[in-house]
Amino acid sequence: MRQFCAATKTSRLGFNRALVRPATVSVSVLEDTSPMIGLKPDLGEGDRLLPPLPTLLSAAINEQVFTHRSYFARPTRVFEDSPDDPSPDNEKLEHLGDSVLGLVVTHFMLDMYPTLRVGPSTKMRALLVGNATLAEISVKYKLPERLRVHPAQALTLQTSVNIQADLFESFVGGLYCDQGLAAVTAWLTPLFIPYADLAYRTVRTQHGLPPSPASPAPAPPSSLPATPPTTPPPVPARLRLDGDSSTGHLGLFNHRVQRAGSQLEWVYSSSSTFADDAAINSDSDAINPAVKAAPVWHVTVFVDGVQYGRGSGLTKKVARNGAAKEGLRKLDEQENVGWD
Repeated sequence: MRQFCAATKTSRLGFNRALVRPATVSVSVLEDTSPMIGLKPDLGEGDRLLPPLPTLLSAAINEQVFTHRSYFARPTRVFEDSPDDPSPDNEKLEHLGDSVLGLVVTHFMLDMYPTLRVGPSTKMRALLVGNATLAEISVKYKLPERLRVHPAQALTLQTSVNIQADLFESFVGGLYCDQGLAAVTAWLTPLFIPYADLAYRTVRTQHGLPPSPASPAPAPPSSLPATPPTTPPPVPARLRLDGDSSTGHLGLFNHRVQRAGSQLEWVYSSSSTFADDAAINSDSDAINPAVKAAPVWHVTVFVDGVQYGRGSGLTKKVARNGAAKEGLRKLDEQENVGWD
């Protein structure tokens, strides 16, 4: 299984080049080595912007996450394990974590860069989930130091970029099995915000654009009185049924709470309240009549048992974002006095 996954990751670009080699026009366009670039954003002094590593509640999952196949030295060319003796190493968790990571990162990018086209978005994702970047994150969390390997191969395996990246994916898979997708998303979203920002600027540069979107060009010299520069248009965001298109509050709120080492809890409820009532907390002027029959989700967020905010929306995610927006206001109010 692992050999198959490794071959898939390392040979994808080579396979594409082989397919298009007879062509004479676009070969160079497809020869993109960006996944080999390791993103190293500034995470502040002592990596203070790095969210805490979640704790795996299951001892069995935790042990499997940090067990390399060399530890038990089982035969590799086996089609299927015995039902009574499944392989105890982390390969299956790595395989699962690779898919979960791709899902979370792709969805996160859609929220963070809603107008980005698929081509540049694919390049960004390749940078974010590439082995070089994942290995960098894995080392920051000191995951390789906890990896159980065969003693004779310890130094080689624990310092291998591929093994370090695989271990990070294994941890993601283990966390998914242990606590579900919500826990994975709550951890990875604030973690990848600085990495996504750097990847975005990197891909813009690869496309011959400035690292950041340019400000409006100044008006040409004129004998007429100068007029104030116009305000640049707001960044478009994905349309949402409740009119609130901002999802940055949720990621930032999760990040600040996790950085403080506090416990976060979301309590949901749904009611017979419908979309007409949702307009109360909406920034939009009107609700689409076609969705007035949709029930509304309500959520209350607690930090260390204390209520920090409430939100409503036609999806749980939108409701969480509204509650997170209130929570951020309360965090800002407490900034000068610390946590309650």
